[in-house]
Parts: sequence; C-alpha cells; structure tokens
Amino acid sequence: MEKEEIVSRLTPVFRKVFADSTLVITDQLSALDVEKWDSLSHMLLIAEVENEFTIKFKLKDLNKMANVGDMIAIIESKL
Repeated sequence: MEKEEIVSRLTPVFRKVFADSTLVITDQLSALDVEKWDSLSHMLLIAEVENEFTIKFKLKDLNKMANVGDMIAIIESKL
C-alpha cells in the first residue's frame, strides 16, 4: 500500500477521533499540534487505526511514534 493511500485512509480516522472535519494530516503532525490530542484520545486513535488497517501495534511500535510520519512508516511496515 502506498503512502498516499495510507494518508487518505488515516485522514477520516483522525477527523473522527478529534472531531475536526478540517484536520489535515502531515508527516510532522503530533499531539502538540492538535488541541484535543490527549492520552485518552491517543488510545482511541490507536484503536481506530488498528481497526482501519486490520493491524496490531506492539509497545515498541507505539514508543517509536513521535509524529504521524512515524505512524505511517510503521503502518507501511505492517502491510
């Protein structure tokens, strides 16, 4: 699966979790950039992403995610 397709599938997930229909996904986007991104919404986001791509993140994967670009790279490696 190409990065563009991953981003196109991630965008509605992020918009749903953070209740922001204008949210734009970039590689540099992180929790510091999204007002509603707290620990609870982060866990919800991870669960929704796992469901969307039918994958499971390991703890080491989660620890490597500093931004959305890292998340995309990990998703690519699992598909």
